[in-house]
Amino acid sequence: MPAKASSKSKTKIFVLDSSVVLHDHNSVKNFAEHDVAIPITVLEEIDNFKKGHLTINFEAREFIRYVDELSADHTLEEWIPLGGKNKGKFKVQMHHSPKMDAEKILGERKNDHKILNAALALHDEFPDRPVILVSKDINLRIKAKALNLQSEDYETGKIKDIDMLYKGKGVIDATDEDVNILYKSGGVGIDGLTKEEPVANQYFILKGPSKSALCYYNPDEKLLQLVEKRTAYGIEPRNAEQAFALHAILNPNVSLVSLQGVAGTGKTLITLAAAIEQKSDYNQIYLARPIVPLSNKDLGFLPGDIKSKINPYMEPLWDNLKFIQNQFKESDKSYKKITDMVNNEKLMITPLAYIRGRSLSNIIFIVDEAQNLTPHEIKTIITRAGEGTKIIFTGDINQIDTPFLDNQSNGLSYMIDKLRGQSLYAHVTLEKGERSELANMANELL
Repeated sequence: MPAKASSKSKTKIFVLDSSVVLHDHNSVKNFAEHDVAIPITVLEEIDNFKKGHLTINFEAREFIRYVDELSADHTLEEWIPLGGKNKGKFKVQMHHSPKMDAEKILGERKNDHKILNAALALHDEFPDRPVILVSKDINLRIKAKALNLQSEDYETGKIKDIDMLYKGKGVIDATDEDVNILYKSGGVGIDGLTKEEPVANQYFILKGPSKSALCYYNPDEKLLQLVEKRTAYGIEPRNAEQAFALHAILNPNVSLVSLQGVAGTGKTLITLAAAIEQKSDYNQIYLARPIVPLSNKDLGFLPGDIKSKINPYMEPLWDNLKFIQNQFKESDKSYKKITDMVNNEKLMITPLAYIRGRSLSNIIFIVDEAQNLTPHEIKTIITRAGEGTKIIFTGDINQIDTPFLDNQSNGLSYMIDKLRGQSLYAHVTLEKGERSELANMANELL
């Protein structure tokens, strides 16, 4: 969108639906000098989400508070200045009967069609200005276009070119002598090896004509340093990517790690093994996965105590823990240690719904399936980190279970893109499947 319009007739009117507001309560502030309208139906829908512990409930409450403050000296039917330089105005669009009635055309009375009618009514009222429906609901956008109404996704926080998303790894062509120096001294300078300085904590295969080595760029030393393959609590990396991931999690200078990759690449297993390997360095290990709610029913609607509520969602974590435990005999101390850690809550599963407002110090916090989080949820989790805490996010950006996120707008992609190059952050994309030949075949061919 243009930075500044030369006249009022050139500014646009953006109509936001509920999915946008529940994704980002500050969304109305992100349309530059253009005006923003909210159908009254959206306010009614948001009211249904204001109670609960999920981030979506927080977004609903914050938006309601913002609208209340904004309308302190105005009625919501009038255009209210959003404040700030080159900002537009805001209003709530009440029910109107547009020339083209979406409910009659589409043959059903439902909230989506009321939202379409609100946008169509604005289009009738302001024929000289572009009226654009903004929604994260693909089906609603398609319906709008079918009614000859402009529509688009909410772009704030969305990665523009997902194919260029940082992978955290690469290959550097070198001489065998460079490889020998790396093995002998543990580090080698980047002069003559790279055209520009690598990203902080970026991993490489230093590849010579007849030999190669694994390394990473240490931003403090300005050196490529050797990455040795090591075992973590009985789990040995099977490829270079897993070795990189293990090194990142075990690196005491890195406080935030993300691992991205398809099913079977070992993200969760490597993460859990590396966390348990460091158990003596942290007070606790927290494990969490986003719980995708059904029909806006949060954990409070499910029967039983908190453990019985979240256990069905956490079975993949328990499966990986059991796999790690089974690397040892039942009589071994290492086997018993995992059981003791669970029983003594040194290793515990916690729902993300209750993370807001807490301060997490000296723990390892593992968040699996992070692609189902919004950018705001990712920020909320990271900002809970106290002194001595390490956070690891794992996920597959192409396997998203929430209806209003995609591989460009989810929190994991957003974090990888925004935090690339930070000295406290390391990322690795795992691409080689190691679960089984059958799983690899399914990933490749189905």
